[in-house]
Amino acid sequence: MTKRYVVLVSALIFVILLSSINLLNINEQTVQAEEKTFIASDKSQRRIDEETSAYEKDTSDVQSVVWQTIEKDAETMMNDSEGRFKKSWAVYMIKEARKYEIDPFIVYELLKVETGHTFAPDTVGPETIYGHAYGMAQFMENTAPWIAEMAGVAYEKSMLFDPYYSMKLSVVYLDYLYEKYGRWMKL
Repeated sequence: MTKRYVVLVSALIFVILLSSINLLNINEQTVQAEEKTFIASDKSQRRIDEETSAYEKDTSDVQSVVWQTIEKDAETMMNDSEGRFKKSWAVYMIKEARKYEIDPFIVYELLKVETGHTFAPDTVGPETIYGHAYGMAQFMENTAPWIAEMAGVAYEKSMLFDPYYSMKLSVVYLDYLYEKYGRWMKL
């Protein structure tokens, strides 16, 4: 064999090996969980970059961490309310709040205050010059329709007594207020 032939075959083998390595890495994707970057793949977890704290991790493990956080927060809310704020409500509300990047405890505290710590979905507020406020989030008939429209959901007054509907509108309304004012705290 000539030297040229050996170099070409070696180069070809090298290219095939590189391609094989790239094919193994195609299924990897970066995901965020608990403020750490992970590389999702079918490999077990191991540190792959000391500087960025990146890890190789199966995506199902990342989803498990997220779900455990949701479960823990839901339990905290349920315990704080002495069982009046149901865990299923908390799980739903936490997921909705996360969609809008809102701390779910802000929504929880809003509902807590609006219902006088009862979390009763059938709450009707006192008569005001604008009418009554209804449901867990205490929306009024002049506010709820345009918030429902922003949320992309239908509006009927009776729906204000549905805890899930009330929580959905609460999250959308809080997102609207944050976008409008750019902060949570009053100056």
